[in-house]
Amino acid sequence: MKNVKSNIADNLRYLRAASGFSQEEVAEKVGVTRQAVAKWENGDSLPDILNCENLANLFNVDLNDLVRYNPNESGVPIGPKGKHIFGTVTIGERGQIVLPKKARDTLKMLPGDTLVVLGDTNPATAGLALISSDAFLRINGNAASSIFFGDGGKV
Repeated sequence: MKNVKSNIADNLRYLRAASGFSQEEVAEKVGVTRQAVAKWENGDSLPDILNCENLANLFNVDLNDLVRYNPNESGVPIGPKGKHIFGTVTIGERGQIVLPKKARDTLKMLPGDTLVVLGDTNPATAGLALISSDAFLRINGNAASSIFFGDGGKV
């Protein structure tokens, strides 16, 4: 139970600060007193399930993450609903990376699945992103099918 209190307290403090809300504003939006919000953030008490649901909706996070996500264990704060930080990977000598098991499990990735590697070379936003080839084709339609199927472009 102590872990749950600590998780909720840590997550609420972070989410409220990141959203720029005061304890009074959160209390008003959820329908409780400022003192209740303060007790939740200090780990002195737990919000009931309905208040947890209202808080999760207010901050756009999964209810399960609000209660169970441990930012101290993962090293990163709770993220928005459906968004994840799975950790870091090291690029091998030949350019290979290993996707974290939690990422593969969460996204239901299997050996043999095809990913599209996207890149941004802007110095301010430089980086890579991976997306499943199916999702990429859904988003881009036939415009991108030649990447996967040659000049014929038939999906």
